[in-house]
Amino acid sequence: MRAYEEYMRSVYKPMREEMVTMGFTELTTAEEVEGIMETVEGTALILINSVCGCAAGLARPAVREALQEVEIKPDHLFTVFAGQDKEATEKMREYFPEVPPSSPSIALWKDGALAYFIPREQIENFQMEQIKDHLADVLVQVGK
Repeated sequence: MRAYEEYMRSVYKPMREEMVTMGFTELTTAEEVEGIMETVEGTALILINSVCGCAAGLARPAVREALQEVEIKPDHLFTVFAGQDKEATEKMREYFPEVPPSSPSIALWKDGALAYFIPREQIENFQMEQIKDHLADVLVQVGK
């Protein structure tokens, strides 16, 4: 089991670091998620990160490029990692119960409520540019 854990750590560590480098706050426990979500004001982009190669490999760059493109940025950037920080991910999903679990996925939070959600189905099988454009459009609309 130790070899598997080491292998998985080597796979997801760069994915975590990529988000933190972009300015995301990584939430790794249910308590961190609750503490943030109960007090956060304004807008937040929440990435439910994943190791799933096809969709996650598109989501992270699309998020990075959309954030670089838009003038008005979300007030906060948060990420949880599905499959790695299970309790944190489950707790985050409780804040948008009307949406089936999906990873990777992107949530836009505004003034204490879910403003928009991009599920995995709108990420996989799309080009990165399409995902970026979709998210950039949403960021502009939510930021108004």
